[in-house]
Amino acid sequence: MNPAPILQIERLAFAHPGGKRPLLDIDHLSLAARERLFVRGPSGSGKSTLMSLMAGVLIARSGGVSLLGTDWAQVGALARDLHRADHVGYLFQQFNLLGWLSVMDNVTLPCRFSRRRRQRALDQASTVEDAAARWLQAFDIAPPSWHLPAAQLSVGQQQRVAAARALIGQPELVLADEPTSALDAGLRDRFMQHLLEACDAAQSALVFVSHDDALARHFSRTLTLDIAQ
Repeated sequence: MNPAPILQIERLAFAHPGGKRPLLDIDHLSLAARERLFVRGPSGSGKSTLMSLMAGVLIARSGGVSLLGTDWAQVGALARDLHRADHVGYLFQQFNLLGWLSVMDNVTLPCRFSRRRRQRALDQASTVEDAAARWLQAFDIAPPSWHLPAAQLSVGQQQRVAAARALIGQPELVLADEPTSALDAGLRDRFMQHLLEACDAAQSALVFVSHDDALARHFSRTLTLDIAQ
């Protein structure tokens, strides 16, 4: 018997207000633990919109998007926020770190919003800070940087800090939206190795959006989106 999927999409059709045709039209999609999905398509094809629907930030009026059996459209805004904090690690294209907070405080932030992720972090380490340190070390962020304001780090370092923040507390679903767009090939390849190994270790399903088709080789499945005509 196969385990229940982490993410499931059924008969999804989504259009922005005023749109004449659906921006997204997906009949069926499901992801299990440790499964990797590469999402590609031109600008305007709905890649970031799809990520927001998967995370329950946007709600589809037609079809269903469920995370761990919870249909985002069937629960209220507060319940969506709590469910997202507990189960989704989001790696944004612009990282969305709080520049004035230390690197350590940025990484531990999800554990302040989610008791579940805090407990899961504590299952792996004696303190939340120790758990954060493990993720920072996994992404080659040296201890002298941990107490610096995040804004003082290089772009590549900030990206890896954002990945550590997304993965702390082992969320079941990790969403990565163009996270390598600012990196050269060498940094990109090292980042991908760290990210994929970390998701495997946490048994997280990974959805990875990128324009870089060279990265598709790291993924067992690919979803190609087109611009609605």
